[in-house]
Amino acid sequence: MKVVKLEAIPVRVAYKRVESSSLINRGGITDVIVKITADNGLVGWGECTRAADTAGIESAVRNMAPLVIGRNPWDKEQIHRDLAVYAVWAFQPMTGNFAYAGIDTALWDLCGKEAGQPIYRMLGGALREEVDYYYYMEWGTPDEVAEQGRDGARKGYHAYYIKVGVDAAKEEGMLEALRDSAGPEALIRIDVNQAWTTPQAVTLLNRWHARFDLDFVEAPIPIDPVENMIGLRGRVSVPFCINEGLWREADAYRIIKSRCGDYLCYSQYWVGSLGRWHSLNQVSHLEGWQVLKHTHGELGLTAAAGHHVMLACPNAALGSQQTAQLMEDDILTERLPIADKPSWGRIDKPGLGVEVDEDKLMRFHEAYRQLGEFPTYSGKLTAALS
Repeated sequence: MKVVKLEAIPVRVAYKRVESSSLINRGGITDVIVKITADNGLVGWGECTRAADTAGIESAVRNMAPLVIGRNPWDKEQIHRDLAVYAVWAFQPMTGNFAYAGIDTALWDLCGKEAGQPIYRMLGGALREEVDYYYYMEWGTPDEVAEQGRDGARKGYHAYYIKVGVDAAKEEGMLEALRDSAGPEALIRIDVNQAWTTPQAVTLLNRWHARFDLDFVEAPIPIDPVENMIGLRGRVSVPFCINEGLWREADAYRIIKSRCGDYLCYSQYWVGSLGRWHSLNQVSHLEGWQVLKHTHGELGLTAAAGHHVMLACPNAALGSQQTAQLMEDDILTERLPIADKPSWGRIDKPGLGVEVDEDKLMRFHEAYRQLGEFPTYSGKLTAALS
């Protein structure tokens, strides 16, 4: 099997609501879809993520294509190495990882289809029957947050995830409403996106953990230097989740070895491939970490790819991240299970096990052509500058 064609197709798909935090403010997903065709007629699909600029990711995929076309999809790690060395993507590692991870997923999809096996079986097989996902909380009044908590409880969610780091007084009111409505067994998780200073983190975490029994805090302070995070751990009793700082494979390994937290929240995009992410999960297991799938905001292809890895992950925790709950639509032929509930079981179809609706794909591609990408800072930068 050889790759004969590689296409990069940027798409724009809206959220039902604006996603807001101390870091971002955006109305939907703008990602680059990768379609790879092999000489045996099989088609593999992948999805790149982006941070600041979709056009840059699309350009990266197109520039990577010459080193992918003509290659055997089973040689995906060799392709990744060659891109770093001969195409010098080692000098732009994060853009390279964000772009190549979409190509890598499409290559895995091709391999799975040729082998007649779902991806998780090619990673060693499933270690669980299903993966659990979180309820992504929307900012609002205490009454609005309480209604979300009741909705999550009705649907059977275990983990509830809410962004903080903007207005501590309002956030404390929302946490109180969430704890009261979701119930005493709910796992309440907060993500600060590195917005606090160390003194703020000590004060708020000690108070909020005593009042609301937080399951963990993600990124309470800047990750670099990592010694500050380790020092903070000694001053509070809340478990820590690390997301920022897992930028590249070497960074992820450094964080894992530092033992500066309890949970890792990352994905193939940080380290460049599904295989490398899976390998680092094995290493983190030996170091005592738990793992959650991260999302930058994602469509169904990324959700499915990450789901396969989490099925095979030895240390998968409850409450992996997802944005299916937020999406107005998707590019797949079928609705994802986690759009409506917290669990997703094993996938039996080969490769990714999901199908792209190419009419929808082209409709959302045209939306991108006409309207461009969703900026991450929509409304936030204007307010900051006014």
